[in-house]
Amino acid sequence: MELKQKITNLLTTNKISTTEVCDVMGKVGNLEGIRPVNQGLYAAGEVFYSFAHDETNFDLHRQLEKIEKNQIAFIDSIDCGNRAVIGDLVAKYLLLYKGAKGVVTNGYMRDANELIKQRRYVWCSGLTPIGCHNHNKISSEKTAEQVQKRKKNFENSILVCDDSGTCLIEEEFINDDLIRKLEYIELQEDIWYFCIDTLKWSTYETVALKRYMEEPELLPKIFRDKLLNLDP
Repeated sequence: MELKQKITNLLTTNKISTTEVCDVMGKVGNLEGIRPVNQGLYAAGEVFYSFAHDETNFDLHRQLEKIEKNQIAFIDSIDCGNRAVIGDLVAKYLLLYKGAKGVVTNGYMRDANELIKQRRYVWCSGLTPIGCHNHNKISSEKTAEQVQKRKKNFENSILVCDDSGTCLIEEEFINDDLIRKLEYIELQEDIWYFCIDTLKWSTYETVALKRYMEEPELLPKIFRDKLLNLDP
């Protein structure tokens, strides 16, 4: 199985949070200012990069035709101000008919009522009733350069989206070591909650001192066995 698919499956099956993913990458990866439209949703998948520019989404429609099933559409809003890059019609097309796992933009979305009513898997910077124009406008050389630079960051990457926001796993982090770290942090979270809830330890004893490493006999056998096979 392709490495990206293995990582995506691990993320999705365990619903590994953006918080945990950012932690295993050294507390980086957050796409600032992007928040979920609907609470309680989770998505993880390979990124499909697209962009809207200069307050028009004409070419964006053409780009989005090429998205593949199970990808997450990232729409880069370039010089679109506070105008929405798309609304519910395009979101529905991507999620329902193209099989995208989610729609993410660093710009605005419109049709908030429908996005919320239909519980669309959408993450964005804000909501507005004002959308982009649909003018066939050629992007400037400056915009083209910006797109090429940004595209390199998103291509061959994975996006994770939940209630905390979004986390971008760039290509440099996609390796077997990431899988090991994700598995370990999942185990660590389980152990921490056990220590707090069952052993009634303080967070200082649990998180800072990691007392369970000195007294592993206090942990359930399943945790002890996993600790032997997973190094931090």
